[in-house]
Amino acid sequence: MAQKVRKGEELNEPTLKAYLQQNGLIENVNSDLDVSQFATGFSNLTYLLQIEGKELILRRPPVGAIKRGHDMGREFKVLSGLNKGFEKAPKAHVYTEDASVIGASFYIMEKIDGIVLSAQEAKKRQVTPPEFKVIADSWLDTFVDLHALDYESVGLGDLGRPAGYVERQVRNWGKQYLKAATDDIPDAHSVMKWLDENQPKEYDFSLIHNDYKYDNVVFADNSWQKVNAVLDWEMCTLGDPLMDLGTTIAYWSMSTDNDAIVNGFPSPTAMIGNPGRNELVEMYAKKSGRSINNLVFYYVYGLFKIAVIVQQIYYRYHKGLTKDKRFAHLNQATQLFCLMANQAIKKNRIEQLF
Repeated sequence: MAQKVRKGEELNEPTLKAYLQQNGLIENVNSDLDVSQFATGFSNLTYLLQIEGKELILRRPPVGAIKRGHDMGREFKVLSGLNKGFEKAPKAHVYTEDASVIGASFYIMEKIDGIVLSAQEAKKRQVTPPEFKVIADSWLDTFVDLHALDYESVGLGDLGRPAGYVERQVRNWGKQYLKAATDDIPDAHSVMKWLDENQPKEYDFSLIHNDYKYDNVVFADNSWQKVNAVLDWEMCTLGDPLMDLGTTIAYWSMSTDNDAIVNGFPSPTAMIGNPGRNELVEMYAKKSGRSINNLVFYYVYGLFKIAVIVQQIYYRYHKGLTKDKRFAHLNQATQLFCLMANQAIKKNRIEQLF
């Protein structure tokens, strides 16, 4: 749910309205504009613009972030391509790199109506175990549909370089961790070494989302049988779909996980009725027809990737580039995700790690 805009993340409304008018999204620059912000998430900033009876979504990079990983132009390109052949992508309207408008690059897309299933939303709606079985099934169908998409036909064949994808990801996430490191975390170095030595050499490739989880889809209604849209395409690329699955199951917390994960990163996946990670992988394999080898590698990769992402956010806070108090203890989350990854390596499994 959109809330009041956080201090320091306000938009320049006069220049924004002028831009909207110039691009045919509004008629009158003097129309009243109501701006609110979606407070969840630690990455790109997302705003709801209400003006002239319309609702639009604005996406921009976080304050103080480097462009890498927050490339609005790339995200706009992805959506524009998906709009040609994947019905569950929001319609992209306009994009600009002109920082004189709001102080950063941004794009505007349509607002999708429906339900975004956060842990808070699931509790409020009192989602039942049988409902979670339907939710997991329809959510996973959409994931499989994305991996089956003919990306050439929608003009996204140049989005990435599938050959060598796994090797590059292992190398680049390791580099990004070292660049953002603040605390001494031995588990991180152990995991980096293991990933380098245990990566698969042969794999398929497809269009991948790279951040696919419950709160990045919009369900049509509380029958949970239809997904209206998939959100947050900032990391979409061409690569190994099992790397995508690895990130997804790394986010898929279970009630049996470490309490710090369950409580610190609340997810509806930990509620009764959801499949466990092993069952989710089996469901994906059956729906997609893919053989899943090296499962522990993909899960460990996903955990380490999340560790690096939260460490990069903590680094911005540590350096004073953002004052958002939500980020003050994310270094502890980095340690925890690296610990989980090491436990998965030691026990050679993706559940019951402690």
